[in-house]
Amino acid sequence: MTSPLARPRGAFRAAAAAKVADAHAQQALDEATGRLYGHRLAAWGELEDVEALRERARQIRTGTLEHLEAHVDDFARAVEARGGRVHRAASAAEAREAVVEICRRAGARRAAKSKSMATEEIGLNPALEAAGIEVVETDLGEYILQLGGEHPVHIVAPAIEKTAAEVAELFSRVEGRPVSDDLAELTATARRRLREVFLTADVGITGANFGVAETGSICLVSNEGNARLVSSLPRVHVAVMGMERVVPTLDEVAVLLQLLARSATGQKLTSYTTLVTGPRREGEKDGPEELHVVIVDNGRTDILAGPHRVMLSCIRCGACINACPVYRKAGGAAYGPVLSGPMGAVYGPLLAGLDRAADLPHASSLCGACTAACPVKIPLHDLLLDLRRDQAAAGVAPLRERLAFALWSLAWSRPATYRLSTRLARLGQPLAGRVGPGRAWARERALPRFARRRFRDR
Repeated sequence: MTSPLARPRGAFRAAAAAKVADAHAQQALDEATGRLYGHRLAAWGELEDVEALRERARQIRTGTLEHLEAHVDDFARAVEARGGRVHRAASAAEAREAVVEICRRAGARRAAKSKSMATEEIGLNPALEAAGIEVVETDLGEYILQLGGEHPVHIVAPAIEKTAAEVAELFSRVEGRPVSDDLAELTATARRRLREVFLTADVGITGANFGVAETGSICLVSNEGNARLVSSLPRVHVAVMGMERVVPTLDEVAVLLQLLARSATGQKLTSYTTLVTGPRREGEKDGPEELHVVIVDNGRTDILAGPHRVMLSCIRCGACINACPVYRKAGGAAYGPVLSGPMGAVYGPLLAGLDRAADLPHASSLCGACTAACPVKIPLHDLLLDLRRDQAAAGVAPLRERLAFALWSLAWSRPATYRLSTRLARLGQPLAGRVGPGRAWARERALPRFARRRFRDR
């Protein structure tokens, strides 16, 4: 199975071009990301010392990575000490197989899911459907996209580009009757359909915002409450978690929670912050009979050992997405079905391979807005530049591009050839907007004329 993180060469440019030409999508992206961006700034402004909090969060995340394997082991022991089962998956295939096998042993016919990027990453839904298990996304945005056969385009607002009329059309199709685009009717329809799923699902599947090593708790953060229902009503709860989501203590989780909601939606806390610690115990009224935690590696150990390990600090708030001028024009689908924006542009090549997501490191203006927005201070624009350098060293870029930059480097590394090349550039500038790579640049902007005399000549 091809990794969902892989992107064919040229796919980003094609998808982005289509989205730029879509006036409705452009308006939806501008309004939604602008609103979330503004809410984050306002929420950060309410904190007494946001920079000190960000620095503390950075230290927690990077310090955890220093001893990640030990923390994961502690977490696994704590989960099992409280009656849960832990499954370690080295690859996406192993993670899929683990979840499918859990569902088979449970005799599951229907699985209810809450929003989880980890399950998107491993391609879980198709694997469950191939095993004869109905999978229903219960996050409203994800449910809408599932009805349309689409993937999420934003980590916080997965259906950010959908209109009420488009949602009504999808609901009408599944209901077998006309459903109006009145928001109250759309809400009532979704609530009725999803309530039946919550009550009849044999297995509930969630992600994990954090796993707490000291207690074995799974921390789930949502604004709709579906994660709480998915993790408490079905007989079996499966949590799929990237290994880097482990945090040593509850005190440290509390620090990260102060930044997570503020950075994602501008809230002090999300509506529902749930800690799941083991399966239902005697005397408890809700909770699953079985709790399974699938800890996914899928390339993370390689990242941890490499120069880009700081990317594993990401807390999945989406702040970098809302700040990114490229995402706000290209839209989320251009990055693929898992992670979008700057975080996706870094994670995609790291997990899928430099050659299997070659366009993504170039999906950035390197303006640094993503780094400024990141609550845990990941230097995202530096990582994107590093990945471009890695691609050049690995020969991933097209031969024509590598040859052009090699000649440029050769010309500008010696004074004589530098002077000659800049003199020729002035003479050849009238052609720059009509031939070669300058055509795409000049299509949307005017190329300035070079001065008749160079600064060094003066």
